[in-house]
Amino acid sequence: DQFAAFITLSMPEGMLRDLIVDGAIGGVGSVIVFLPNILLLYLFISLLEDTGYMARTAFITDKLMHRIGLHGKSLIPMVMGLGCNVPSVMATRMIENPKSRLITMLIIPFMSCSARLPVYILLIGAFFPHSGSLVLFALYALGVAVALLSAKVFSKYFNVGEDLPFVMELPPYRIPTLKSVVRHTWEKGQQYLRKMGGLILAFSVVIWALGYFKMPVATDEPEVTSQRSCLEWVGRGIAPVFAPMEFDWQMSVGILSGIGAKELMVSTLGVLYAGKAFDDENAESATHLQAALVNHVTPRTALAYMVFALLYLPCIATIAAIRSESGSWKWATFSATYSTILAYLLAWLTYALYGMW
Repeated sequence: DQFAAFITLSMPEGMLRDLIVDGAIGGVGSVIVFLPNILLLYLFISLLEDTGYMARTAFITDKLMHRIGLHGKSLIPMVMGLGCNVPSVMATRMIENPKSRLITMLIIPFMSCSARLPVYILLIGAFFPHSGSLVLFALYALGVAVALLSAKVFSKYFNVGEDLPFVMELPPYRIPTLKSVVRHTWEKGQQYLRKMGGLILAFSVVIWALGYFKMPVATDEPEVTSQRSCLEWVGRGIAPVFAPMEFDWQMSVGILSGIGAKELMVSTLGVLYAGKAFDDENAESATHLQAALVNHVTPRTALAYMVFALLYLPCIATIAAIRSESGSWKWATFSATYSTILAYLLAWLTYALYGMW
């Protein structure tokens, strides 16, 4: 915020200043502020891996996992999916059974990766500040529950191989070294930062450009001139699909951009809501984006939006990884279609139940 204010005061008014402030800083800045939360998540995952406990968890849960058609080794890629779905899909190579491997691959996108965390923190901080931990835990639990129930359903209808016994070497318990944990955590943090400077910056600029340049809109009154941005045309075109949950066109565009990377949902909202007015008295310590959301979105809609973000179409990188590991576009397409339909149904159910409650 301070950097954006400095640029605003230092540069003359014009398109270049708007590009830097609203496009680059508004888009990337909306996501980069969540780096501490991402580092904290990877810190605890690193501790679990370095102690040798992760492998033992897989062994202990093998019997339970078999009841839903999975293998004990499936647990490791699923837990890795809390960090990033792409390497966790690739980690399914350790599962010898083709059926368990395929099912694990298809349910990993339901594990809430770190890319979704900024979306949760943004909306929870704005709408559920007094019950944030409960809402966040419920979202993670919902992702795990949907993954396990889907695995149970898939195991009944998929017939791609016979089950194999559990064979796994258990490493000795170790006390994690500070150097190893810090290095692993920071490497993941660097990956997150590199994504900020590449993919998300590029998408933020594109989204800003689509929102900045406008086209005329026909009106009933000839003397009245109205214009609408390219992004608004797209958003208003798909908004009726999400009307049952009251997602506005900005939120609809955020869903589309999230296909590239889930962090882009936040940067997209940051760009689209950059010029929205908000009430200073209600803003308190919230960011400008959170304050703008509070004035334009209801808690009911925000909760449904988080559920949809949790479950819908995996990012492009995850889809590509599923296609590569399964050897077929059929399963990648199935994953995208199944998850999106399920996300829509559960988001609508969340919206309806919240209204009844």
